[in-house]
Amino acid sequence: MSVAAPSDSASVERSGLRYRRVMLKLSGQSMQGDAEYGIDHDVLDFMAGQVAGIRMLGAEVAIVIGGGNIWRGEAASKRGMDRATADYMGMLATVINGLALQAALERAGLDTRVQSAITMTAVAEPYIRRRAIRHLEKGRVVIFAAGNGDPYFSTDTTASLRALEIGAEVLLMAKNRVDGVYDADPLTSPTARKYERLGYMQALERGLRVMDSTALTLCMENQLPIIVFDLRNSSNLERIVQGDEAVGTLIA
Repeated sequence: MSVAAPSDSASVERSGLRYRRVMLKLSGQSMQGDAEYGIDHDVLDFMAGQVAGIRMLGAEVAIVIGGGNIWRGEAASKRGMDRATADYMGMLATVINGLALQAALERAGLDTRVQSAITMTAVAEPYIRRRAIRHLEKGRVVIFAAGNGDPYFSTDTTASLRALEIGAEVLLMAKNRVDGVYDADPLTSPTARKYERLGYMQALERGLRVMDSTALTLCMENQLPIIVFDLRNSSNLERIVQGDEAVGTLIA
């Protein structure tokens, strides 16, 4: 059974959502879970459950997913591989992750479409902006795979770009076991201090590892708010779309 889409925009507003259309950025590493390599299917099902929760509230959800659990283009290029080739291989890894996530979302009852920036019509739709928006309006989850189709750009940049193209109201950067932006690595530094809120320039000037500078600059120039949060807390996504400012770190 599919999760029903809200019948109209008024029903979404009555549901009390702060963000009606969201872009969720998932790293490939987050799909790996505690496994040494590849995809942890229990983690996939957990992610799908979180997305289903905010769909039931009426939020429209688009997703950009990384591929670092399978292949890292930058690391391969440092070992002598041509950078463009290495990046294209990374894009293919994101398609694998996208198809796996699509299967998990459909098991959770969500109508889902994968759109790829690299043409591969046997497994995914080509990326067409207006079609993606129409899918969202019909209540379907849209997964954007293969980055933006060009080497040298990260999936963070893709998430920022696609979020702006589809008119998302916020970019949600899901992290693994980290509940926001800190002035040091909280997993290794017990004195790390969490930021509740940051300006775009503060994040850039302080060199905080939120996302790459191209992606952050794109958000800054177009005033797209970013929320960095821990996806492993099962209530965080729902709290964010309902406007709970205590979750994660807001960059705006």
